[in-house]
Amino acid sequence: MTPYEKIFENNRRWAEEQLRSDPEYFAKLSVEQRPDFLYIGCSDSRVPANQIMGLAPGDVFVHRNVANLVNNVDLNVMSVISYAVQTLDVKHIIVCGHYGCGGVQAAMQPKDLGILNPWLRNIRDVYRLHKAELDAIPDGERYDRLVELNVTEQCINIIKTAAVQKSFLNRGFPTVHAWVFDMRNGLIKDLKLDFRETLRNIQQVYDLTGSRWD
Repeated sequence: MTPYEKIFENNRRWAEEQLRSDPEYFAKLSVEQRPDFLYIGCSDSRVPANQIMGLAPGDVFVHRNVANLVNNVDLNVMSVISYAVQTLDVKHIIVCGHYGCGGVQAAMQPKDLGILNPWLRNIRDVYRLHKAELDAIPDGERYDRLVELNVTEQCINIIKTAAVQKSFLNRGFPTVHAWVFDMRNGLIKDLKLDFRETLRNIQQVYDLTGSRWD
């Protein structure tokens, strides 16, 4: 059996296991999705959202791209955020990076990376914003810290969106969280983003509601 064929065998066994546990599993799963979480993570194959969060299908709405970026001109991620907030009513938005991220490491290299250049420039911009701090850190630790700073900046980009601002003003959710997954021990690190304080700090420039958020 080839690796490709093995996928279908795995799928059949998984479906059978779900039905043994709950004969109505797929009937209930197919009705609708009402996840509490939107997860924006890296495309890296070693960081599967549901598994590291311990959640089942239907519990988390997932968007992934190289280096977990939230670019305001990326219609894909902007559409995901809008749909998750306005239609699915998610209560939490998570940006989850990971140590050892290839995208972050590539962005730190003085190389022409072709089509990746405009995408990875977003990470280079994060480096520019925090250059003094990063340049004072040894190389290995610098990569890890840039992963954390990149996650935080992407969270700020989410908070800048009209969908998130209006929903939080009118309904009190969603809250945005900054996480990093450590593949060395399998644990998620919460960077403790102060969501309300970040809202207040960016309101003067990025407010799209015309109202006070606090």
